[in-house]
Amino acid sequence: MRLSSVFIRVGTFGVAALIATLGAQSAVHLLEDKSKLAVQEALLDADLGWVRVIGDGLQVVLEGEAPDEVFRLRAVNAAGGVVDASRVISNMGVANQTGIEAPDFAIEILRNDSGVSLIGLIPASTDRQNLNGRIATAAKGSTVTDLLEGADYPVPEGWRSAVNFALRALEVLPRSKISVSAGSVTINASADSGDQRRDLEQRIRSLKPDNVALALTITAPRPVVSPYITRFIIDENGARFEACTADTAASRDKILTAAHANGYEGRDSCTLALGVPSRTWGDAVSQSINALGELGGGTLTVSDADVTVTAPVNTDQATFDDVIGRLDNALPELFALTAHLPTTTENGADGPEQFIATLSEDSKLDLSGRVPDDLTNMVIENYARAKFAGDEVVMGTLVDSEGLPAGWQVRVLAGLDALSNLSNGTVTIQSDTILITGQTGDEEASANISGLLVEKFGSDATFSVDVEYVPQLDLVVETPSSEDCVAQINVVTEDRKITFDPGSATLTTDTLPVMDDIAEILSQCVDIELEIAGYTDSQGSEEMNARLSQNRAESVVSALRMRRIITSSFTAKGYGEADPIADNDTEEGREANRRIEFHLVQPEPTEDAAPEPDATETPTDETAPVTEDAPAEPASE
Repeated sequence: MRLSSVFIRVGTFGVAALIATLGAQSAVHLLEDKSKLAVQEALLDADLGWVRVIGDGLQVVLEGEAPDEVFRLRAVNAAGGVVDASRVISNMGVANQTGIEAPDFAIEILRNDSGVSLIGLIPASTDRQNLNGRIATAAKGSTVTDLLEGADYPVPEGWRSAVNFALRALEVLPRSKISVSAGSVTINASADSGDQRRDLEQRIRSLKPDNVALALTITAPRPVVSPYITRFIIDENGARFEACTADTAASRDKILTAAHANGYEGRDSCTLALGVPSRTWGDAVSQSINALGELGGGTLTVSDADVTVTAPVNTDQATFDDVIGRLDNALPELFALTAHLPTTTENGADGPEQFIATLSEDSKLDLSGRVPDDLTNMVIENYARAKFAGDEVVMGTLVDSEGLPAGWQVRVLAGLDALSNLSNGTVTIQSDTILITGQTGDEEASANISGLLVEKFGSDATFSVDVEYVPQLDLVVETPSSEDCVAQINVVTEDRKITFDPGSATLTTDTLPVMDDIAEILSQCVDIELEIAGYTDSQGSEEMNARLSQNRAESVVSALRMRRIITSSFTAKGYGEADPIADNDTEEGREANRRIEFHLVQPEPTEDAAPEPDATETPTDETAPVTEDAPAEPASE
C-alpha cells in the first residue's frame, strides 16, 4: 500500500512536469514564430528581402549578404524596431568590403608668434615624435600643439615629399598657414615688405620638389609711394609702362584695360601702393592713356595730381587741340593737365653735349663725356665710387664747359643714381633728355627710376626708361653653408638610420624615404664636398667588413645619384669595423656600429699654412683627418 502511494505521487508529479514542459515549448515556439514573422514583415516593408530570418528561441538571427555596411545596419535597425534589440543576432556578411577607400590624409600647419599647431589626419605609420621634433626644429624651438589623428592605411604617393617640403617652407615662414595633402601643398603667409615677399616667394619655389604642386600666396603691406606715378609710352617700339601705380585692384584694372586697348601687350603688373592723391586716380590715368592712344603715340606722365602729355613730333595741331581739350574737361577734379606738341626733332645725341655711363656685367663702370670743370669731374668720380662700391670705375671724361647747360652736374648725378638700380646697363645724359637702358633683377626698378627722375626734374621732364626684368638677376636666395647641410642631414638621420639587407649593400625599403629627405637637403647645397663613410660591426673578417662597408657607402652615393644629386664631389669610403661607437659585445652595440656617416671634407692645408706634423705625434684638432668627428657632427646610419 505504501509503495503504491509513492508511485502515484511520483507519477502525478511526472505528468505535471511533462505537461508544463510541453506547454513551455509550445509557448516558446509560438513566440519564436511570432517574432520571426514580425521581423520578416518589417524587413520586407523596408525593401530588405535579401535577409534570411531564423528564430532561435527568444533570439532572432539575421543572415544573408548585405550590399554594403549601410544596408547591414539598416537591417539590424529594422529588426530591432520589432523585437528587443538585444535579441537580434547579426550573422550577415557585407559584399565588396575591399572597396573601402583610404581617407584623404591632410595636415593643417598654423605658425605664429605663440607657436605651431597641427590639425589633420595622417597615416598611422608616421613617426609622431620624429615629426614633432622636425617641426620644432624648423620653427626654431617654438611650442608644438599636436592635434593630429591617425588612420591605419597605406601612405599615399607624394605624401612624404609634400610633408618634407612643407616643413622646409615652415622654417622660412614665421607667420604662415600651410595645408598639406598627398602631392600638394598650399601656403598662405605674410611678409613685412614687398622686398621680403619677393625673397620669400623665390626661396619657397626653389625648395619645391618636382612631384609636389604648390599654391603660394604671400601678402605684404602696401608700400608708400612718393611721388605717386604712372608713366606710359607709345612709340615705334610699341606701348609700354615705365611705371604703373594704383590704389586699388579696381583702379589697377581700369588702367590696364585702357593700356591693352591702346596696344599694350606686356605683363599685367601695376603696383598697389599707398599715397594716392585722389580716389579718382584710376579714372584720371585711364582717360589719359586713351587720349595718348588717340594722338597716335607719345609720352604720358601722371605724377601725383600733375598730368603731362607729350604728343608725337609733328602731330596735327587740330587733332592735338581736340584730344587735349576733351581730356582737360574729362579729368577729375584736382588733376592738372600740361600738354606739349613738339614740332621738330631735337636729337641731342648728334651734338657734343652728352655724358654716358655704362655698367657692364663684370661690375665695371665706364664714365665718358663732357663735364664743365675739374671740381665737377672729381665730384662725379667720388659719387660713382661711393654709389657703385666694389665695382671698377674707369674715368674717360673730358673737361670742357662749352655748350653745356646749367645744372649739368645735377643731371649726371641723377643719371648715376638711376643706373644704380640696374644690374647692367647704360645711362645717356643729354641736354634735353635722359636715356636709360639695361637689365635688372628688380621688378620695380623701372618704376623706381621713373619716380626718381620725376622727383628730380618734375613731371614734364623728358626721359626714357627701357629696362628689362630678368628673373635670373633677382635677389639670390642665400644657400645653406656646407656645415648647415651636414647638420640638416644629421637631423634627418638622428632617429632614422640608413639600413641595408643583412650581409649585403642593398638599401632596405624603410630607408628609401630617408634617402629622399637627404637628397632634398643636398639639392639646395652648392659645391659641397662630402665623404660618405661606411662602418660595420666586428663580426666577420676585417677584409670582408672593409669590403662590405665600401660597397654600402657606394650604394648610398648611387642612391643619391638616382635622385638627381650631382655626386662628382662625393667620395665613398669603407672603414670596416674601425672607429666603433658602441660595444660590439652586445646586439644593440653591434647595431649602432653598423652605420653610414656623412663627413664634410675640409680643404687640405698648404705647406706654407701649417707644418706637417711628425708621424709620431698624436693628431690634434688641426691635424686630425677629415674622417674624424671633429670637423662636423657625423650623420650616422
